[in-house]
Amino acid sequence: MPPAHPFDDDKLKEECGVFGVIGVTDAANFVALGLHALQHRGQEAGGIVCYHPDHGFNNARRFGYVRDNFTKQSLMETLPGPLAIGHVRYSTAGGKAPVIRDVQPFFGEFAMGGAAIAHNGNITNAEALRRELIERGSIFQSNSDSECIIHLMARSLQKTIPDRMEDALRRVEGAFSVVAMTRTKLIGVRDPLGVRPLVLGQIGDGWVLSSETCALDIIGARFVREIEPGEMVVITEAGVDSRKPFRPANSRFCIFEHVYFSRPDSIIGGRSVYETRHQIGIELAREAPVDADLVCPVPDSGTPAAIGYSHESGIPYAMGIIRNQYMGRTFIEPTEQIRNMGVRLKLNVNRALIEGKRVILVDDSVVRGTTSRKIKEMILDAGAKEVHFRIASPPTAWPCFYGVDTPERDKLLAATMSEDEMCEHLAVDSLKFISLNGLYRAVGESGGRKPECPQYCDACFSGEYPVEPSDQIKKGFVLKTAAE
Repeated sequence: MPPAHPFDDDKLKEECGVFGVIGVTDAANFVALGLHALQHRGQEAGGIVCYHPDHGFNNARRFGYVRDNFTKQSLMETLPGPLAIGHVRYSTAGGKAPVIRDVQPFFGEFAMGGAAIAHNGNITNAEALRRELIERGSIFQSNSDSECIIHLMARSLQKTIPDRMEDALRRVEGAFSVVAMTRTKLIGVRDPLGVRPLVLGQIGDGWVLSSETCALDIIGARFVREIEPGEMVVITEAGVDSRKPFRPANSRFCIFEHVYFSRPDSIIGGRSVYETRHQIGIELAREAPVDADLVCPVPDSGTPAAIGYSHESGIPYAMGIIRNQYMGRTFIEPTEQIRNMGVRLKLNVNRALIEGKRVILVDDSVVRGTTSRKIKEMILDAGAKEVHFRIASPPTAWPCFYGVDTPERDKLLAATMSEDEMCEHLAVDSLKFISLNGLYRAVGESGGRKPECPQYCDACFSGEYPVEPSDQIKKGFVLKTAAE
C-alpha cells in the first residue's frame, strides 16, 4: 500500500468498520455495499465471509478500496449465500507493512461448526492474552489483537458458538463491537461500556448489523435500534434474541464519533451527527467569538461546525478552501518536489474570496499541527489579512487505546503546549478550542460533563481512561496524575 497523504496523516483515524446481513439472497452483495458506505472507517483493506448451505463458507480479503475489489462480478460470484459479514480496516501510522493475513473477518473451525468474526475496537490486554494462549499451544496466524477472540473461543468448554463467544469476551478488556456468523446465525456484541458503535437494521425478512446507520441507508434497510452497551444479539430465521452476558456498567460511548469519525448522515443516540456538529459550531461561537469577515471550514470534516459557527456569530460562511475530491489516499508521490507540495495536492484556497479578509478557519481537531500550519500558510499566501483557528473539539492531549490510530503522546501538540503556545507555534492571530463542557452540551448533555461519572469516553481529551490500558502500562505508559 502506498503511504497515506500528509493531509490524512494529521487526523485521528478510526481503524475498523463492520457489517453483516442474514436472510437475503446473495448477502455478500449487500455486505459489499455496506462496506462501501463505511469506507471512511477503514481504507487499507476489506474482507467478506459468507455461508451457503451447498457451498459452505467462502471468503475474500483484499487490499485497497471496496469499490476496486468487491464490485467485480467474477469475485462476488464466489461469495454465494444468505448470510455474510464484512470488515474494512485502516492502516496504523508507522506500523508494520500490512499483510493479507491481518485482514478480517477471521475464521475458525470448531467442533460444532465454523464461525467468522469481525471486530471494531481494540483489546487493551491483547498482548497478555496472546502470550498466555501461545504458551498453552495456540498458533496465531496474524498480528491482529482480534484473533485472540477466536483462540479464546476455541478453548472454551461451552456447547454453542454464541456461548463460547460470551466466554471469550468476558476475558477481553478494552473496546469491542463484534459482528460474527455461524452457518445459521448472525451475532452482534458491544462491550459493557459501549465505546464503539453498532446498530441493528431490517431489510425485508432479513436483518442487518452495522457500525453506522448510513450503511443501512445504502441497501434500503430500516434502522431498528442501537445494540445496547453490554448486549449480545443472536439473529436467526426465527428473529432476534437479545442477552446481556456482562456485568452492567455506565455507558462510555466514544465522544469523538460525534466530532469526526461517524459520517454526518448517520444517527447516533437518536440524533443526527450533522446536527450535533452544527451545534458544536454554535457552542464554539458562543465560547470563542472573534471579529472577522468570513467563516471557512477546513473541508470536509469542519463544514457542519463552520456552518453552526457562522449562524451563531452572524459572520458570513464561505467555501474559502476547496478540496480536490478525486485524489485518494493512494496518490503516487513520485518526486521530492511534489511531496513538498503536501496539503496543496488535496486542498486549494479560493483566492477571490480570501484576499484581504479576516478569516476564521473551523477544523474538527488539531493532532500534530502539521496540516494546520500548512493550511494557515496557504490562506496567508492567498492574501488573507488575519487567520483565526477555531477547533470543534477540545485539545487532543492523550492517545486512544480503544480502536483509534493515534500518535504517541509526545507527538500530540496539545500534550506539550498550552493553547497560547500552540497559537504561537502555528503562527496564527488566534486559536481557540471548544471546551470539554461545551462539547458535552453540543452532544445533548445540557448540564455538561459529570466529572465523577463522565457520560462519554473522552480519554483523548481528558486523559481519564474508562478501561485501564494494561498492555500499554506494562510498556511504560503513564496514566494521568492528580496534578494533571
